[in-house]
Amino acid sequence: MENRLDKIDMGILKLLEKDARLTHKEIAHSLNLSITPIHARIRKLQDEGYIQRYTAIINHKMVGRGLIAYTQVHLKEHSQESLKAFMEASVKLPEVMECYHMTGAFDFLLRIAIKDMDEYNKVLFEKLTRLPDVGNMQSFFVMSEVKHETGYMFDGQS
Repeated sequence: MENRLDKIDMGILKLLEKDARLTHKEIAHSLNLSITPIHARIRKLQDEGYIQRYTAIINHKMVGRGLIAYTQVHLKEHSQESLKAFMEASVKLPEVMECYHMTGAFDFLLRIAIKDMDEYNKVLFEKLTRLPDVGNMQSFFVMSEVKHETGYMFDGQS
């Protein structure tokens, strides 16, 4: 799909990744175009799924979610029903920020944002262990964040 993007589309995406609050006028000015084609291209990028949504990136520590855990989950059962049931249940937990179905020794990787270790212990015993077909889990806790990017590198970008 990416090969369908031209320089203007990629320019729009780069600008919006840096600041989704940019107006069409500001984007047009940055790319030396008029507002009308920018508006049409942004609509097309949304309709085709390149732009999935607009969001603010919140400082997790400032909203009481200072501890980040990455939890690997291995299921007891690997049927289609078990995998689907786990996925459906895990995404409903507000502490689970991301859920990935993985290859390798574990079936899923969860990124969990909680206040502290006491809250993680509560989430572990009251929620995670009750998810469908959970066999074993292994958690890793973030000590410091070295790099956190939300934008993607496009061809020719360094």
